[in-house]
Amino acid sequence: MTDEALPATPGYRGRFAPSPTGPLHFGSLLAAVASYADARAHAGVWLLRIEDLDRPREVPGAAEDIQRTLRAFGFDWDEPVVYQHDRSEAYQGALSRLESLGLAYPCGCSRAEIARVARIGVDGPIYPGTCRDGLPRDRRPRSLRMRTDARCARFTDRVQGEQAQVIEEAVGDFVLRRADGMHAYQLAVVVDDAWQRITHVVRGADLLASTPRQILLQQVLGLPHPSQAHIPVILDDQGRKLSKSLASAPVDPGDPLPALRLAWRALGQTPLDGLGSPSGFWKQATEQWRIERVPPCRSLPLRGLERQ
Repeated sequence: MTDEALPATPGYRGRFAPSPTGPLHFGSLLAAVASYADARAHAGVWLLRIEDLDRPREVPGAAEDIQRTLRAFGFDWDEPVVYQHDRSEAYQGALSRLESLGLAYPCGCSRAEIARVARIGVDGPIYPGTCRDGLPRDRRPRSLRMRTDARCARFTDRVQGEQAQVIEEAVGDFVLRRADGMHAYQLAVVVDDAWQRITHVVRGADLLASTPRQILLQQVLGLPHPSQAHIPVILDDQGRKLSKSLASAPVDPGDPLPALRLAWRALGQTPLDGLGSPSGFWKQATEQWRIERVPPCRSLPLRGLERQ
């Protein structure tokens, strides 16, 4: 690929979907920069979705703070912001469809019970199938699970390359509606991506193992399969993913260029010169973005990037 401008991708629709559990931190900014640059480089649409399904974990005012920070960093979304808490009816409709197909079933197991007997898979304990043939007599339904099988989900990630996973072996029957009544992320993200007509997903590699579950749901619900690109996640000094739950330092909306430059470097892109403002950054970034330069690894240490 040369440094010539990328051709427009007809119908390209991307999105950034943060959870409002605290201020925007550098790890989230990296995903936002990658998704925005990819969308704009292809003359595409870029949307903002606030994934606020988990209301108990939501920090009051965080959704508004994230939007102000994104604006300060030069991001501009093309359609009104979507909030997942407004979408429960759509998620329930998809869940009812899965139940009618015999693919969703009630489960009476607690997390602690599963953890005591389960093997560890790619995303925690693998559900052992205790309730998949019917609830035991002494059980009451707690959650709803997706019935999986031995098929292998395959896809080509634009950053990480060829991927394959047998969901039954790696995850087991996964949760669609939690014991507290909230719809699970895997279901909600599939329904929302289809509704918003998302064609390209660019997000952190911590969600790479979730993609096969989402592909399975798309298949059985008859929904499109967006293109996938999973960028490295950023690790702190203890080797943990930067996250709001770990109180990772927020980015500074009063001085956005240092964090934008650092994100650009972390994404393996050609250095940009003469930047006077976020708008100047994005003008050059849109012209020079190449996703094939993104390191095809799952994680990068923040300290190593800061020393470069």
